Amino acid sequence: MTVPFRDRIALVSVVLLSGFFMFLGCQQKPQGPPQMPPPEVVVETVKTEPIVLTTELPGRTTAKLVADIRPQVNGLILHRFFTEGSDVKAGDPLYQIDPAPFQAALDSAKASLARSEANLPAIRAKAKRLADLAEVQAVSRQDADDAAAALKQVEADIQYWKAMVNTATINLNYTMIKAPISGRIGKSNVTEGQLVAAYQPVALATIQQLDPIYVDVPQSTADLLRLRKRMEEGRLIRNGQSQNTVKLVLEDGSTYTKTGTLQFQDVTVDPTTGSVTLRILFPNPDHTLLPGMFVRAVVIEGKNDAAILVPQQAVMRDPKGNPYALLLTDEGKTRVAPVVIDRCMADKWFISSGLQPGDRIVVEGLQRARPGMPVRVAQQTAAPGPKPEAPVKQQAQTAGTTPSK
Repeated sequence: MTVPFRDRIALVSVVLLSGFFMFLGCQQKPQGPPQMPPPEVVVETVKTEPIVLTTELPGRTTAKLVADIRPQVNGLILHRFFTEGSDVKAGDPLYQIDPAPFQAALDSAKASLARSEANLPAIRAKAKRLADLAEVQAVSRQDADDAAAALKQVEADIQYWKAMVNTATINLNYTMIKAPISGRIGKSNVTEGQLVAAYQPVALATIQQLDPIYVDVPQSTADLLRLRKRMEEGRLIRNGQSQNTVKLVLEDGSTYTKTGTLQFQDVTVDPTTGSVTLRILFPNPDHTLLPGMFVRAVVIEGKNDAAILVPQQAVMRDPKGNPYALLLTDEGKTRVAPVVIDRCMADKWFISSGLQPGDRIVVEGLQRARPGMPVRVAQQTAAPGPKPEAPVKQQAQTAGTTPSK
């Protein structure tokens, strides 16, 4: 069958148009998703700065002097001369024990002493006469010896009664109980009319000297060894007397206005806690500190002239808990730098190793940056450091860990 000419022209047109569109489709390349720009980060240049390292140690206040008032003689309490909770001075009368029996004992001892002293001249003269007569054999030697023995006995009696007078005087003075030290006296454990015994186990009252006052704080031997190692390595410098200055933080978080002085460090380690005791002396003129209060002492360890401090948000931790930071390389990419955190210093970490001066550390944009990824620096700042005369002070406690190798 013959195809008409018009139909043949239409068929050829359809074939040509189909081939043209297929050619155009082959020339177009497939388009993928749009590429994201490099993440934007903020970096800081790591610098060294001088800081003073301190440690906050918990402790409790202790009175410098403590005196438990106990009677030294038996008797009945007649009077109490102090007000509970008041300040007393050394030598102030506190209690009066009934002195009547002790006064009678003193009077009796004095009378016996006077009797012996009255007999002494006659017995001495008799002994001398008999001794002279015995020389010429006018009396027997036995009578002379008896007279000499009687003289020595009277002289011994005099010494005995003198001692008894002294004892009775001391006991009589003990009936007036006086304050042995100056300080604040607590509550009285006895009342007027109560019978007390000499050196009884229960104290009548207790006097504590509050100004100045001690603060005893424990320090672990591990911290002592670490501190000694740092000083031997030259990483810490101690400044003599300035190291003995201690500040105090009270229970409510406020800072005590007076500074204390480190008195001594105990030489014995407590086997139950593995720590030694540091004793610090604080002035307490207003009696703000009371014995038994819980406080925190800020003890100066030393000065580090080349410390590296970085913002806390710049340090992250891996799944094992090891700290690390992201550094910016010269190629504009990030790399992981494991670090060792020594402690927290305000809003920064004190880095003991892992960073070098001049390193550029990423401080913002860490959520978008990944190790080895190119990044775009939005802002670069130098880590601000305190002035040398106003070094940074450490906060509460150490927070460092060592990265695993």
